[in-house]
Amino acid sequence: MSRPIFEVIATSAEDATAAVAGGADRLELVTDMHADGLTPRVEEFARIRDAVEVPLRVMLRIRDGFTPGDLDELRARALRLRAEGAEEFVLGFLTPAGEVDLPAIRTVLDAVPGCRWTFHRALDHAADRRAARAAVAGLPGLDTFLTAGSAAGVDSGQEVLAAEAEADSGSAELLLVGGGLRAEHVPGLRAAGLSGFHVGGAVRCAGWTSPVDAERVRAWRNLIDAPVPTLV
Repeated sequence: MSRPIFEVIATSAEDATAAVAGGADRLELVTDMHADGLTPRVEEFARIRDAVEVPLRVMLRIRDGFTPGDLDELRARALRLRAEGAEEFVLGFLTPAGEVDLPAIRTVLDAVPGCRWTFHRALDHAADRRAARAAVAGLPGLDTFLTAGSAAGVDSGQEVLAAEAEADSGSAELLLVGGGLRAEHVPGLRAAGLSGFHVGGAVRCAGWTSPVDAERVRAWRNLIDAPVPTLV
């Protein structure tokens, strides 16, 4: 069995270098975490691309929340990033009623054909979680759901995550746990069958105003890779 996937949020080439030095398998690239992560500048993507050699998932999101905003602008940014060499993305949009906005998602995906992507925490904010997953199932390139199991975070979503991990055994899409994830959650989630973990602020010494700390990343890497406890 391969080791769990560990993804770290990076907002700069310096973050990326530290995250990879600490053992991150993959990076999610964003800017402006005060808006919960928006699309980075193409120039910053290029700096990160040149600094590390791990897969990079670039956020496609131009406004806070889960409605897409200006689709022409979002599509244009996706095209520029793709032209610069971006190969993997993160996206996910909801209607004001909390349903998956499939037309918006398809519009953006059409700009990055053949690319793999993550449906991010829009899943946790959908009016009907099961319907949201069914709506995006089979969309080209989808291979990951970033989820806390609840809009309130992993504290509230652990039972949902464990149930989905059991039901999804053998599924083609990875459940990547993120959103209020803390170290104490990991052993139980691993025991429940989860094998993907995503952190951002937890690997920084002073929140989002400080850079990624390689030693904190290494501590998480070791925790995630520890032998899986047996549930009694």
